[in-house]
Amino acid sequence: MKKPIPTIRDVAAAAGVSTATISKFINGTQRFSPPVEARIADVIGQLGYRSNPLAQSMITGKTKTVGLSVLDVSNPHFTSIVKGANRVAQAHGYTVLLVDTEENPDRERPLLEALSRRVDGLIIFSRMPDAELEWLAGLDKPLVFFGRLPRLTLPTVASDDHRGAYMMTRHLVTLGHKRFAYMGFSRSRRDEERMGGVKECLAAHGLELAVYDAATPSAHEGERLCPEMMLGAEHPDALVCYNDLMALGFMKAAQTLGFRIPADISVAGVDNIVYGNYTSPPLTTVDLHSERMGVAAMEKLLDTIAGRPTEPFTLIEPQLILRGSTTSRN
Repeated sequence: MKKPIPTIRDVAAAAGVSTATISKFINGTQRFSPPVEARIADVIGQLGYRSNPLAQSMITGKTKTVGLSVLDVSNPHFTSIVKGANRVAQAHGYTVLLVDTEENPDRERPLLEALSRRVDGLIIFSRMPDAELEWLAGLDKPLVFFGRLPRLTLPTVASDDHRGAYMMTRHLVTLGHKRFAYMGFSRSRRDEERMGGVKECLAAHGLELAVYDAATPSAHEGERLCPEMMLGAEHPDALVCYNDLMALGFMKAAQTLGFRIPADISVAGVDNIVYGNYTSPPLTTVDLHSERMGVAAMEKLLDTIAGRPTEPFTLIEPQLILRGSTTSRN
């Protein structure tokens, strides 16, 4: 016969206290004398009692669950962010509910509104324009946003995209490159910062930039745009891509077309996803410290939920990762 599941009444009877005392002990809403707490904990262990999360949330008004929306869970940049955020959440007794909006702005609002009803707070990535994000305030939940938000006053975490792109371009200029291209993704608010860093550096050295805009920030788009870029009268000798996935797709297509990397063109990406270290040649990139971004965002959200003061803006500094996909032209 199946063993009956112990209830809160069973715990109270065995510990010789009221059910209200057990409830307050489990939910952490009141402390008791050390002998009483020890006796309750011992009984809970002996009986194998597990509290009902739904009942707890009805009592405390807290679900001990937080939501995290990402733009594409298949992109290793976002999976690293999830890993960092989840580690912090688990350490504080929270569960993470993940939503993948699949690079579709039309899905964002209905998914986030549904998710907000099940969690204590949200960490959000969005492709929606800033002017269309005012509805977030109506969620009436603690929120943390990835990226800069000039129109809304929300706690935010961002990478210094402009500086990272500038650093990479300066490195390529120092290596003697003259004909630069940028493969961007204009639907992203971060694309303007990255392209701005490239352009600022090139302008300081009197160099021009050819810009190619991708429909999605994917390896497939890197492959698709490669022939257009490389089969003209004069192809670039250096390419900076919006992200590593696009760079990897471009490299594959360029090598298929017979071009040598980096002998014919140096290629650099952004994100430092793990796969970039295992391509041939390995990909030079800008490390945005994706996992650290997830950690910072979750720490900021949990502080906000708990009513603790938190910095309104956290900026993660980039780092150049130099590998074999770039070379000197000097």
